[in-house]
Amino acid sequence: MHASIAVALAYDRHLKPTPGCRRTLDECYHWSRSTALLNRRLKEPIKTKDKDPIWGAAAALAVLSFSSLDASAPEESWPLKPSDSTDLEWLRMGKGKMSLWDLANPLRPDSIFSIMAPTYAYLHAPLPDKAIYDISETLATVCGLGDLSTTGNNPYLHAAHAVSQIQDLPDDQVTIGLTERFTGSIQGPFEYLLRGKDPVALLLLYLWYHKAGCCIWWIGLRARIECPSICAYLRLYHKGNSTVQAFLPGGPLADRGNQSRSDSQLADFSLFPKRQ
Repeated sequence: MHASIAVALAYDRHLKPTPGCRRTLDECYHWSRSTALLNRRLKEPIKTKDKDPIWGAAAALAVLSFSSLDASAPEESWPLKPSDSTDLEWLRMGKGKMSLWDLANPLRPDSIFSIMAPTYAYLHAPLPDKAIYDISETLATVCGLGDLSTTGNNPYLHAAHAVSQIQDLPDDQVTIGLTERFTGSIQGPFEYLLRGKDPVALLLLYLWYHKAGCCIWWIGLRARIECPSICAYLRLYHKGNSTVQAFLPGGPLADRGNQSRSDSQLADFSLFPKRQ
């Protein structure tokens, strides 16, 4: 219950004319209560009746973690701010949720979440390990991908596939399952590069934010701050990388396949497009 109320309050932030990324006191209270109750429940024997509330609460906490920042402006946000232990905290929360998959078993027949089986199946389907047929030539070039690329010799392959699968879709066809394929690709060498603020890894996250943030409300709450922060970071520290710069607002490859969004919306830092 507390987790659901906290998510509702986060959604209220999204609906405001000038959405804020900082949590309200009420949202913080319900978030804290749900976290404490979930932790207490996980220390006790788990009965079948507990499984759906556990999975629902964990999913809600992952949404809350993603939708809330401790920054109100791009210059206060990662990656522009100095690195610290809280960077990409939302990624840890997402992995924590998935660690409860076997315990909660949301695909069991009596689960209220079993109706989401097609979404879960798509989410868990493996991304291609070799082929680059669905990755644009320009994106393949910036990622250094070719016909002989594999996940073993190129850490960007899975993330590039995940970004490519949503990049040219109409906004109303971008689903949670599609967007979470990218977050699922943030592991191993690619996660290491992203945490190290590698320019290509940052560009892939930027492209994902730019699309997914317009389609999924809780992604949009973070994207409107972190997306322009990534853009500014790349312009400041990697201005000599012309292939990366080409994808940023004002570049020849900006908004590829989505010309309805103006470059000024991102360049402004305050008008990141949102979906009501």
